[in-house]
Amino acid sequence: MTGTVNPNGLLAGKVAIVTGASRGIGEAIAYRYAQEGAKVVVCARTVDDGDHPLPGSINSVVQRIRDAGGAAHAVRCDLSQSADREALVAAAVAEYGPVDILVNNAAVTFFIPTAEFPEKRYKLMEEVQVYGPLHLTQLVLDSMRERKTGWIVNVSSHAALHPKLDEGASPGTVYGMCKAALERFSTGLAAEVFDDGVSISAISPGLVATPGVLFHKLISDENRERVTPVEHMAEACLRLAYGPASEVSGRIAYADEMIAEFGLAPAELLVPPVEV
Repeated sequence: MTGTVNPNGLLAGKVAIVTGASRGIGEAIAYRYAQEGAKVVVCARTVDDGDHPLPGSINSVVQRIRDAGGAAHAVRCDLSQSADREALVAAAVAEYGPVDILVNNAAVTFFIPTAEFPEKRYKLMEEVQVYGPLHLTQLVLDSMRERKTGWIVNVSSHAALHPKLDEGASPGTVYGMCKAALERFSTGLAAEVFDDGVSISAISPGLVATPGVLFHKLISDENRERVTPVEHMAEACLRLAYGPASEVSGRIAYADEMIAEFGLAPAELLVPPVEV
């Protein structure tokens, strides 16, 4: 059994952009927002199934939403390119109107030891995961402030947490650095725009069985019990995308804690979850 769309749901009439939405967490967030009545603009580089070694595409996500009675629009976007980011927001506004919700979820990740990390790959990661979210935020923020409403959700990672020395070496130092920067950006901007009624938050999903996580073999017998269902992450991101800014803005949230604090009951999504 899969979820359904409620056109009169919590996000009825809202326009949402979700980046990195061809698969994984972004796909789940897009489905959950659409199920609550949002008009969702999904973006990624993978347009059609088969364009990428991993399963999923923005056209297939849009088709599932439309087949369920929701509203969705696909925009191919290379988030490392400034012109593509500008075109994404312009396309969303042209299709549905001013953007109410922005989810900065897209990521490019290389797990390479710091001493060997190439400059080219660092710059790509920083562009997609740090400057890209800042730029997209700039593109939608003026409209949100003028309307005194808006929600920006930045998807972080537990990699942003400071490691303990006795935990052993990890090749994810640069990835964690980018996510830590994204969290500091989120809390700082939340303070800047709090009086404007705009909510800015960051959320860490924990370990989720996405196609990318499985590809990188990040789930093992040792951590399998700690895997967070993608439905939990989608539900937590939904809670960060409605209500007064005073309720959620400025948070560095964690999916499991959001579920417990707000007593959320994760809804079934439009497609079954990835099997671990």
